[in-house]
Amino acid sequence: MIRILHLADLHLGWRPAFMPRDRAEERRRRRDDLLERAVDLALDRQHGIDLVVIAGDLFETHRPEEPLVASVMAQLRRLEQAGFPVVTVPGNHDEITYPNSVYQNHREDWPGLLVTNPNPAHVATLTVQGTALHLYSLAYTGGVTQTQPPVNRFPKVDEPGAHLAVFHGTLGDWGGDRSLPLDPAALAQAGYDYVALGHIHKPGEVRMGRGLAVYPGAVEGKGFDDPGTGQFTIACVEAGGVRLERVPAGAQPVVVRDLDVSGMADAAQVTAAVAELADPAVIARVRLTGSAPELLNAEAIQAHCAHRFFYLEVVDETDSLSPQRLDRWAGERTILGEFIRRMRRRLAEEQDPGERAVLEQALRRGVQAMLGGER
Repeated sequence: MIRILHLADLHLGWRPAFMPRDRAEERRRRRDDLLERAVDLALDRQHGIDLVVIAGDLFETHRPEEPLVASVMAQLRRLEQAGFPVVTVPGNHDEITYPNSVYQNHREDWPGLLVTNPNPAHVATLTVQGTALHLYSLAYTGGVTQTQPPVNRFPKVDEPGAHLAVFHGTLGDWGGDRSLPLDPAALAQAGYDYVALGHIHKPGEVRMGRGLAVYPGAVEGKGFDDPGTGQFTIACVEAGGVRLERVPAGAQPVVVRDLDVSGMADAAQVTAAVAELADPAVIARVRLTGSAPELLNAEAIQAHCAHRFFYLEVVDETDSLSPQRLDRWAGERTILGEFIRRMRRRLAEEQDPGERAVLEQALRRGVQAMLGGER
């Protein structure tokens, strides 16, 4: 059995633009120690790791800050010095295409095996647990790597041992060139034992003949729509197939919580209920739902409770602006009434779901502003 620590989409160096600067920098710092946590896990003999694979987007950008690069290379050298093979594949964020890419600058001194070939190839054969492990991969290179049609030629040496492919791409013809479309049928036909994938941030598994293709997902997410798995993925490749293990990664929680305000007496009680959800380590979005006791000021509630969370966002999705209430205001010969009538006409004419969502939010915010619900 060969045990592979499968990493992908760490996006080291990323900063959350939606947070205040001090919180954003703290969040970046916490995320950037993710690789150190992974290396600590690999070096802990109780997990029995034999090989570490990074399937793309180790960095958020192809030109990360030099102190971060130095830190990352130091962590990878810890693996190398302990005798652990480590394979790094460039992604689309940290793309190798550019002459000033981190992987171009450190092509010669990058710890372990750095994949640089632009098309699928047999890149190495390692001996792991007394077994020959044949590696196949590519580094997407703009203007060189085949993307249309999707990559459909996958080599495989006719030699005994385990066969591991590593790609940062998408299964199927979607996502554009830099998402590296891979032909699923051709990939299955290649007959690899394990296909370590990156690019898709949600975890997923696809049976590939007798093998398995796996997206481990992003361990530390980027926001409420991309919260991260909070777990490291270990693939156990053996004669009978592949078994996956998930190990907690000590990730910072990113959560969305719904709070039904129906039956609450007033805005003060709603604010107190939000405060009860507090956790100083959590990045939280609290969605207020149900029948609101009055027109709520989400920004005021957020400001009052923010210090209780690492970061807090409060979203008002209550029916405080019910159709009946809007109907009553729309019937008035006032600026508020005229605003509601015009926004409703625009909503009736708009067909695009995304634009409708923007207009609905604009209607809500406009009414709240005119009623004095916001600054």
